[in-house]
Amino acid sequence: MANWSDPRPNGATFATAAGARTEAYDAGLRSYMLSVYNYMTSGILLTGIVALLFARSGYAEQVFMNPGLLKYVIMFAPLAIVFGMSFGQGRMSTPTLQAMFWGFAVLMGLSLSTIFLQYSSTSIAQAFFATAASFGALSLYGYTTKRDLSAFGTFLIMGLVGLIVASLLNLFFQSGVLALVISIVGVLLFAGLTAYDTQRTKSMYAQVAGTADEGRVVIMSALSLYLDFINMFLFILRIFGSSRS
Repeated sequence: MANWSDPRPNGATFATAAGARTEAYDAGLRSYMLSVYNYMTSGILLTGIVALLFARSGYAEQVFMNPGLLKYVIMFAPLAIVFGMSFGQGRMSTPTLQAMFWGFAVLMGLSLSTIFLQYSSTSIAQAFFATAASFGALSLYGYTTKRDLSAFGTFLIMGLVGLIVASLLNLFFQSGVLALVISIVGVLLFAGLTAYDTQRTKSMYAQVAGTADEGRVVIMSALSLYLDFINMFLFILRIFGSSRS
């Protein structure tokens, strides 16, 4: 009886190793997600600071209230950078994507400076904090939920395409009712995209952890969440914002 081999020491060693791997994975995931949120938050803050300074300087009013090429360059340059980052990320280095991300945040700040010409500072602050609270709750849900949200991805993308088409059409119709509907749908769509993009960002860690692609994925994920936040903020501002007196 005393010579029987006891399997428990080996089992304990295996359990300890498995636990160590799990802890290492969880620590890596936390660091990865923290990097994503740091990039996103820093980008939003940079955009806000640039927008405020550009509006306060008086240059925003000169550029956007008068005809000229510069106005359209500022308006469409961020879109060009997003397309460039999205389609070229596989060929770009992490430092290149970083530079493009910060450049995008600055250009977005120049473009969004117009909100300080249209809305009161109180409305902007209220919309920002409402967006921050909503984004935080939705992102937390996307991170913690066990429900697979990937099935909603196609639906949300289709809804986003429809929203863009409706927004373009309303440039011609100038309907206040349609504009309100677009804003409400926009808030709901980007609320869903916030949860979806958070879960997608989390799930991608298992594929890129410890690889050369991790840095690129961090930046592109931060860009996706940045766009979710900014668009939700703009739609909330359009619904509840009061005009600058």
